[in-house]
Amino acid sequence: MTTSENPFAHEASATEKRSDSNATGAQALITTLRWWPAAVCLILIGALKLSMVVVEAPPMALLMAAFMGPAGLCGVIMLWWTFASRAGTREKVIGLTGVIAIGVLTTLLLHFSMKGMSAVLYQIPCGVSAFALVLILMANRPASRLRAALFLSAVGFGIWDLVQLHGVTGKFDAEFSWRWAPTPEEEYLRGLANRSETAAGSSQSSATGDVNEQITRATSEWSDFRGPMRDGKRPGLRLKEDWATSPPKEIWKTPIGPGWSSFTVAGQRLFTQEQRGDNEAVVCLSAETGKVLWAHEYASRFWEAIAGAGPRATPTIGDEGIYSLGANGHVLCLDPITGEVRWTKDLQVDAGCKPPQWGFSASPLVQDGLVILHAGAATGDGAVVAYDAKTGDVRWKVSSGNHSYCSVHPAVFDHVSGILMSTNLGLQFLSVADGSTIWNHEWTVENYRAIQPLVIGDSVLIGTSLGVGTRRINVAHEGDSWKISEAWTAKDMKPDFNDFVEYQGFVYGFDGNIFSCVDAATGKRVWKKGRYGNGQVLLLPDAGQLLVVSEAGELVLVKADQDKHVELGKIQALAGKTWNHPVLINNRLYLRNAEESACYELALESNAEQAASTVVGQDTQTPSQATPAGQD
Repeated sequence: MTTSENPFAHEASATEKRSDSNATGAQALITTLRWWPAAVCLILIGALKLSMVVVEAPPMALLMAAFMGPAGLCGVIMLWWTFASRAGTREKVIGLTGVIAIGVLTTLLLHFSMKGMSAVLYQIPCGVSAFALVLILMANRPASRLRAALFLSAVGFGIWDLVQLHGVTGKFDAEFSWRWAPTPEEEYLRGLANRSETAAGSSQSSATGDVNEQITRATSEWSDFRGPMRDGKRPGLRLKEDWATSPPKEIWKTPIGPGWSSFTVAGQRLFTQEQRGDNEAVVCLSAETGKVLWAHEYASRFWEAIAGAGPRATPTIGDEGIYSLGANGHVLCLDPITGEVRWTKDLQVDAGCKPPQWGFSASPLVQDGLVILHAGAATGDGAVVAYDAKTGDVRWKVSSGNHSYCSVHPAVFDHVSGILMSTNLGLQFLSVADGSTIWNHEWTVENYRAIQPLVIGDSVLIGTSLGVGTRRINVAHEGDSWKISEAWTAKDMKPDFNDFVEYQGFVYGFDGNIFSCVDAATGKRVWKKGRYGNGQVLLLPDAGQLLVVSEAGELVLVKADQDKHVELGKIQALAGKTWNHPVLINNRLYLRNAEESACYELALESNAEQAASTVVGQDTQTPSQATPAGQD
């Protein structure tokens, strides 16, 4: 019987065709990846990265999500590949082991600045995302997709072996350069080796002037970080506001080592700190030329991925010498004329703690014969330490918050003098004599506090980083009791490490990375406009003027106008990221960052002698005018 004569032949042929068709469909299901979970992960990674660009002052939760979320999602991508991608078993095993092997190998080859957390933030998301992107685009091409995915993953992982990290901006944007490119520090050290003024590893003087010259706090124009009262005010001066016809004039500019110190000033001497390779250095510069008069170096190097290398604190001028704190805890008292060591201590030993993530950062406070520092010991009495200014002996130690980027701050309330300490636990007002607590305001945060408390009459403003905002507390004293009450807490001024100032009832500073003005009475924003990055500000209270140094190194003259943002002049003053505080002495402005320092002459409305004999604001009561705690 022929096929045409067999009634079952057509049915058998059709069954065979259906079987072949089902086999082909099954094969398609097996070889075409379920790509959409990986695509969702990539979209989420992109959204987290984008959030750091569009959110001005990201809160801690968003910051941690943006930092750690992409790496976590990369883990989800690899779980998808292993268990839910529909790839064959052999393909899954080769892909998983290949990505791991590439990641391990390229991580071992990273520059030291890219290891650890930097690899988690940048290398892993890039390498795994590249692997997933190819698999999504080639989901139905089983013959070539894995080879292409592993190749692009190797590129994504390996590109980071070619770069080095210099830190991040105030917006947490990473600053990279090619691995083989010399860093500003390396270029500075090469130039330093040829300078006759210094010799490596020693202290010597090439100072001009009489070695018998006396430098004291009373004879110093700018004795402390942010000025004698640490409030960022420079009274007695009024700048010409037409910078088109009277622009700032560059007097000198010179390279400097990494560090986030500011300057203190005594006569024609500038004091600051810097990193010199494996040594930290306290340096004295000529205010006239910027040349090094002396430098004291000691073995210590501090580096962390956010701010890079170098000390963070600013030297303080005292009657017994120059006092400095290195990022690893070296406390020094030096002769201000020669740089010779008078005494040295180890804060790690005396406080019983290691440096915090960002290094020891407190600029020493010299008061009543003591040198007072915040260390941050988590247990015991060692968070705030007071040394004898003459001998370096520990006079007292007390407990406080276990971390802070702030320095001890002098203050007076109702004729009672003491010191304010802002930490992660809140704000303490301590006795200078023995460190005992006069009053305490609890405001605990998980993140850091990095700006000085701002005293306004009988109240204090406390700024907190990462979107938490600012609080004003009122201080009342009746007999032996103190009443501390919250006036307001607001997020219209969200400083990070950028100090603010107060003028005629309004606070001027940085809300995230945008310059702003808020009403000191209510905390409500008045205006927000100046896009200066994460810079710093100096107030001229007699002129109602603000000198702003932007994160990009611009010098900006702004009117302290409560109604609107008025920019009077702007120049590019420094190259590179600038987080350091400016210093103004008469008509000379001293600036620095982690790469260079400079002096500019600013035109004054009247001669440079105008009421400039004091740098303490007329509205500020100094500790010497007050009664020490316990003697009122």
